[in-house]
Amino acid sequence: MGNLKNVIVISCGFSMVFTSIGSLQSLQSSLNAEEGMGVTSVSVAYAMMILSSLFVAPTLISYLGCKWTVVLCTGGGVIYTLGNFFPGWPSLIIASTIIGLGASPLWAAVSTYITATGNLQAEIDKRESSDVINQYFGILFLAHQSSNVWGNLLSSLILEQGSKPVNVSLEDPMFCGVSSCLNSSGLEALMERPGERPLNILLGCYLGIGVLGMLTIAVFVDNMKEKEATDSEKKSFCTVFFATFKRLKDYRQALLIPLTMFVGLEISFLTGDYTSVYATCALGIHYVGFVMICFGVSGSVTALTVGKISQYTGRKVLIALAAVTNLSCILGLLVWRPHPDQLPAFFIFPSLWGMADAIWQTQMNALYGVLFYDQKEAAFSNYRLWESLGSAISFALSIFICVEIKLYILIVVLVLGVILYAVI
Repeated sequence: MGNLKNVIVISCGFSMVFTSIGSLQSLQSSLNAEEGMGVTSVSVAYAMMILSSLFVAPTLISYLGCKWTVVLCTGGGVIYTLGNFFPGWPSLIIASTIIGLGASPLWAAVSTYITATGNLQAEIDKRESSDVINQYFGILFLAHQSSNVWGNLLSSLILEQGSKPVNVSLEDPMFCGVSSCLNSSGLEALMERPGERPLNILLGCYLGIGVLGMLTIAVFVDNMKEKEATDSEKKSFCTVFFATFKRLKDYRQALLIPLTMFVGLEISFLTGDYTSVYATCALGIHYVGFVMICFGVSGSVTALTVGKISQYTGRKVLIALAAVTNLSCILGLLVWRPHPDQLPAFFIFPSLWGMADAIWQTQMNALYGVLFYDQKEAAFSNYRLWESLGSAISFALSIFICVEIKLYILIVVLVLGVILYAVI
């Protein structure tokens, strides 16, 4: 029960922190749309996450251990929320840099902790370690996906106060969806920043939840013996740094790169593009939260379900299901022209996307933990490196290319990634 308690508590604390981080990032493309400030700041965060995957994550975990790495890095989420109280290029870029540098160690430490805990419990129960790890990652991503529900529920309820309805008629030019690229001026006219009072109330709620999550992990999560949580004794920076790159000599790691990048691309498209050029454009910014709640609920239920049924279905069946679901959504978004009269459609797409994302997150993390169990820190740093690269590319391209082109890129990377996974 001790191992399960640790998994549940660290998952709950993780969820609290991402209640603020995830919701704020979902709002950036709409909240700070001027000159692309929002998507640029998020792109900077993911670029810093790439650097931290190479230079920070393995070394920090090796020296601080998993628990205190998580505690330290969740503080970056608190700083990110504070930065949004003073929106502007300097504050958003600095806050995004801090959260980006802490995000990779945070994810790598949590993933390493979950994997090591699963291995310990599997020895006690005399079960296959992959089955226990899958279940534990299911709990983690149940909590993580549920953060989309709580954070976005707060944003919609608070930002809805005093918001103005968006008027889009069938006779007007359609500025939303894949047509937004050709009508960027019309798109900006439909997107309005909410008032300062409701926004400050929302940020205050996010700040309190983030601090509570950080304290929950610090106080109630057991600090595992370092030998159990990490690969070996404390290592020099160079040793850990080169270990991350040496993982690429393993053909399995190299072949997983496209699919890992797709995980970053798909979630960034939903939070950066779908929320702005589909939901905000046609319905208004206060609907972003309601739309993303569907993503969170679907992802939470799927994460818990997948953690339990993966031992019966196997990983290949689940990954095939996620691929087909994502591909269907992408093709649907290519032909759909969003309009307020089609309200159910705005919630169907993120619901299906959340189901697919939960499968990607649970199965890819578990896959890395099982395939590279002997070098968990370097393996999970690689995972965050390539996932972050996919996210950084997605947000950076938001300023330069049309949504339609990004959807085609998603199709190409998804198909290539699944083929290479089949080779493994």
